[in-house]
Amino acid sequence: MSPTEATIWPIIAHVALVFCLYLLLSSRRVGAVKEGRARPDQFRENREEPAESLVVKNAIANQFELPVLFYAVSILLYLVDADNPVTVAGGWLFVALRYAHAYVHVTSNRLRHRRPLFIAGLLVVMLLWVWLGVWLAMT
Repeated sequence: MSPTEATIWPIIAHVALVFCLYLLLSSRRVGAVKEGRARPDQFRENREEPAESLVVKNAIANQFELPVLFYAVSILLYLVDADNPVTVAGGWLFVALRYAHAYVHVTSNRLRHRRPLFIAGLLVVMLLWVWLGVWLAMT
């Protein structure tokens, strides 16, 4: 597999995480309704919902914040041929950090554990953007 093809796989892996979170959200919401802890109408228009599904909802929203910058830089690295084994490794590291961040988010939701994972992912994406800038400046 060439580095170019390898650049796309971390994006696919992150999308898989988002789909898994949506399945978890649905499962938790259905469970809350079946157990009588929530009503279906609570899930319309951001009304209050049980904490166990709210954390998943927030974890999903979080996957459309920082990861947007990851998608953009990955695609740009691919388009300008600036991807290489190091950027691919950075992409996989970012995705691994997002999986860990989402796991903490939907389980203990302890900021003490979640925040360092977020910051590490932020630094990885920043480094990918720096590399893109350096590559463009050199060409």
